[in-house]
Parts: sequence; structure tokens; C-alpha cells
Amino acid sequence: MARIAVIGAGMGAMAAAARLAVAGHRVAVYERTDTYGGALRRLERDGFAFDTGPGLLPLPAVYRDLFLKTGKEPLDACVDLVQVDPSSHHVFADGTRVSLPNASRAGVVSALQEALGPTAGQRWGDFLVRAREAWDRSRRPLLEEPLWPNWRVLAEREPYPAVPHRKLLRTRTAGTLAEIGAWELRDPRLVSLLGSYALEHGLDPRSTPASAAVLPYMEHAFGTWYVRGGMRELARAVYERCVARGVEFRFGAEVTGVLEKDGRAAGVEFAEGPSPASGGETVAEADHVVAGVTPAVLDRLTRGNRARGDGEVPGRTGTASRLTVLLALRGGRPEGTPHRTVVHTEDRETELDSLAGSPASLPAHPTVTVLRPDDPALVPDLAHEAVTLTAVVPRGAGPGLEEHAQRVITAAERAVPGLRDRLIRHEVRTPADIAEATGAEGGAVPVPALAAAGGRLLHPSNSTRVPGLFTVGGWSHPGGGLPHAGMSGALVAGLIVEGPEFRGSR
Repeated sequence: MARIAVIGAGMGAMAAAARLAVAGHRVAVYERTDTYGGALRRLERDGFAFDTGPGLLPLPAVYRDLFLKTGKEPLDACVDLVQVDPSSHHVFADGTRVSLPNASRAGVVSALQEALGPTAGQRWGDFLVRAREAWDRSRRPLLEEPLWPNWRVLAEREPYPAVPHRKLLRTRTAGTLAEIGAWELRDPRLVSLLGSYALEHGLDPRSTPASAAVLPYMEHAFGTWYVRGGMRELARAVYERCVARGVEFRFGAEVTGVLEKDGRAAGVEFAEGPSPASGGETVAEADHVVAGVTPAVLDRLTRGNRARGDGEVPGRTGTASRLTVLLALRGGRPEGTPHRTVVHTEDRETELDSLAGSPASLPAHPTVTVLRPDDPALVPDLAHEAVTLTAVVPRGAGPGLEEHAQRVITAAERAVPGLRDRLIRHEVRTPADIAEATGAEGGAVPVPALAAAGGRLLHPSNSTRVPGLFTVGGWSHPGGGLPHAGMSGALVAGLIVEGPEFRGSR
């Protein structure tokens, strides 16, 4: 039985902790804040409750597998997991609206044909066929296996199939999402729909590789889910599973360094010497250390001894964050209201330019995601509604966010008629709040791993140059997002239990 110290209580870290505890190891989790869950937080006030992090769960199979492998009670016995249908409702710049059914590629194509015309529906259907091919080519190395030592193969190889496009007597193939939109989809509403899957992660479709076609494919193929009571309930369930398996949690325990002995990780040390949170210890010895932190924090913890190795991927620190506006409304949620509505910008180019601009550069007409859960647990009574609005902003954005929140509310009125007349109050969650919860500089949000693009959207390996030190969570392979965090936990547990020869579950 090995002693394992886990730094941080984010979803990936807890997923690894539960699996390692079931494997017979003694696991202690040290979290600098006073709670678990990383970005999965909840704000409660006057009978209203809001998720302040992710509001929906793609690929629930990742967490179903976690609960299957760590206990007798399945995930669905621990949380009330419901499929969201329609998966999303879209309001385009020209006023066109379309609802996309959940987990039905044929249904999506049919809905687009009815709303946008048969040609548009056919083009999206043809695109999904190619997106599936990209998924089949990249799924295992990107999501189910430790990062290949020869990761450059993933960086250089574009899994999205070539569709020749002739222009000026030259034949070209799409290398970015924007080129897929312009050359293969053509309809500006389809272009905006495709681009929204990149923008959701703070990516500019003009520079995002064509391999990102897997993002809409995953949603259409595997569906979108919600946890009743709010997504924070998923974090609670994972935390309780860890505790049931004997994982020890110490909150308010800030780790300041990774101990090394004889060239390998040997434990962790804490801020300002002994403290009740650290059990009165100045250090905690361990046979393995699992760090659920950003690359910058890992560098500090290893005192500049590069834990990533000479062949590390170029990676991406994350250039975007999120602005979240929480609305307490009078009046109940109308029957038949979509859970998620995406209100598309009227000025797409300006919005995309703002992602690469300064933190003060915010678009006048942002794309806004409106979440309106049908969940009595989130409101004081059925005569009220809790609504969450989200828009992408540059990381580190600070000044002008209250003004931008008003723009976000204005955009949301296209999805919620009479919104301002119903408004009791609103609260704004900024990149600074994300930074406080997750430790990510500027409140940056990690993106999912994607192939091609020279490795820019790959993430560092879960194993490091320091034997016994592993990384987990959104800033490590396979990247950001709730499913990816759970996958990283499974990969780290496999590497510790089975050793470097571990190649993922089959």
C-alpha cells in the first residue's frame, strides 16, 4: 500500500483519489480552499441557487465508469441525472430559431432542414459524417490513453478528412473550423452554429483546427445531461465516494512545495509551517504525488525544476475566461422553455477579435448562453426562476465587467422576453472569482485537447520528468471540461497502479 498525496480537490483530482483508494492505496487530498469541486461551485441566496461553474455534463459515461469502478452504488443512484431535451435552442443574428434534439444526429439534421432549409440540413449532415471520422481517428489517443511519447504525430496529423475546395485554380482542404464553415457549410447560420462550439471554450474558429469538429459531434452523438439540484451535486457525489473509500481530505491546507528525495517525489510541504489544516505537520511524506494544478503552479511547487520534461507539448495556458451573470427572476419558468439557449452575436468578427485583445476589449454584442433549468431545488417557489447567463471574455478581464454584464443581459432578452421587467436582482461572477476557486491565472479556463495545430491544443502528459510526480485535471492531458477531468483521473490512477506501461482501458 502506497502513500499518495493529492494536491487540490478538483474533479480530476478527486476522480484519481477515489480510484487509487479502491486500488488499496492510502490517499490524502490537500486543498487550499475550504471546499471541494474546483470550478463546480454553487451560490445560494434568498432561496435561489446557481451553478457558478459548468452547468451541463457531456459524456456522463466517464463518471458512470468512475462510480462503477469505485463502489456498489452507480452514479444514477447518487445523483438525479436527466437528459436535456432539446440539447440546445439557437437564436441566430437574423432572428432564425432552431431547437436541436438531444443525442440524435438524424434529429439534428431534420431540425436544421425544417428551420434553415433542406440544403443547410444536408450540408450539416455531411459535415457530421466527416466529424465522426475525425472522432474515430482521434478518440483513443486524445482521451483514453496517456499522451504518446511521440505526441508530434498528433500535432501534425489532421484527423478531419480532406474535402478538396477549388479556388483560383488551386485545390485546398479545410484546416480550421472557419474554413469548414466557409467552404463546406456556407450558410452563415451554420457557420455561426459551428463556431459556437469553439467559442464556448474560448477558442477562435478562425485559428482552431478542423479537428475541433469532434466537439459538435460529441454533443449530437452522446447527448447533454443535467444533475438535478445543480451540477454542484456531481461534485458532492464524487467527494462522498472518495470519503466512503477512505480518502482523507484536509481543507485550508496550502501546499507550497513538492518534496524530492533521491531524485523522485517524496511528499509535499505546507505554507507557513504547521497548521491545523495540515494536521500539524510541516510536511507530508508520500510515495507518489498527484498535482491538480496549473503548469505555472507546478513550476513553483517544484522550485523551477522543470517537471514537464524536454519533450513537452507546446500547450496552451488558456487565453479566455468566462463572465457569468446570475439572475433571480419573479415569475415562474414557462412550460416548454429550453434548458439551454445560445443567443448568437450580431457582430461575429468583432467578438472573435476581442478574444485576442486586451482584457478591456469586450464586444458590444456578445454571444450568450442562457441556462434555464427546470429544477424546483433552485428557486424559493415555482413563482420564481433562476437563470444563468454566460459569455466568454479574455482572461484577466476586470474593469468594465459590470457594464459588459448589462450587455449580456440585453442579449439574453432575445431568449427571455420581458427579462428586465422580471428581474429581482443580478450577481456577476468574474474571471477573478474563477481564479480564486481554481487557482488559474486570470481565471483562464482550460480547453479540451485537440489534434493538429502543431500541438498548440494538446496538454502536458500526466506523468512528469520527476518520478512519482503526476498531474491531473483540466491543465493536463486530455484537457479541460468535466468529462476530460474524469478521464485524467483514470489515466493517472492507471499510471500509478500499473506503471509506465499502462496504455489505457480497453
